[in-house]
Amino acid sequence: MKIEVLADSDSVALAAAAFIAGEAATGVRARGRFVLAVSGGRTPRRTLSALAREALPWQGVHIVQVDERVAPMGHDDRNLTDLRASLLERVPLRGEQIHTMPVDSPDLHAAAAGYARQLSEIAGSPPIIDLAQLGLGVDGHTASLVPGDPVLDVTDADVAVTGVYESRRRMTLTYPILNRARCILWIVTGSQKADALSRLHAGDRSIPAGRVNRPHALILADCSAAAQRAPAAVKEVQP
Repeated sequence: MKIEVLADSDSVALAAAAFIAGEAATGVRARGRFVLAVSGGRTPRRTLSALAREALPWQGVHIVQVDERVAPMGHDDRNLTDLRASLLERVPLRGEQIHTMPVDSPDLHAAAAGYARQLSEIAGSPPIIDLAQLGLGVDGHTASLVPGDPVLDVTDADVAVTGVYESRRRMTLTYPILNRARCILWIVTGSQKADALSRLHAGDRSIPAGRVNRPHALILADCSAAAQRAPAAVKEVQP
């Protein structure tokens, strides 16, 4: 697992967008398509806004969700609300290239299975995501793989439904599909994440994030989040 420490959250967002753009170009050249799984959150929102300004081969890009809260369409709790505003409405993606989690279904478990089938249609069987952009919670969760939830033990499904966490149930990608991804990109900012980041980088499997495969993973962190690491060179990223 590699880690790069940058000056601040804006620098992290810019570096992440540039990295995703490079991976997308490589993926489309090699395989004709690039499947990007995106998470919600403040820094990912900045990353997606920066990504909208990058020159990607959008005709070959498919966007999928890492996780989504069970909330009404357009609600501020929905990751899709930010995803649309920061990226989807600003780039030339066709409807068939955007794959959103069906959390408004009356049968969430059937909907999760249907989303897994959709992923198989665009990313092979079993589906292989080209790049999964993940965040990190102060409790060590990632995606909606949260401490103590039975979803942590799912091994026979690529998409599952959680219990209630912070007042909402969620639909989430599970370890099996995340651990098949060609690349994992962690985006971690803020001093409140320092302990969790230290444990993630050390390979602490007692936190949910620590169970995601490491060989093809890159962490982009700001100085605040990396405070517990040994001093490292800080990269400055210009807009």
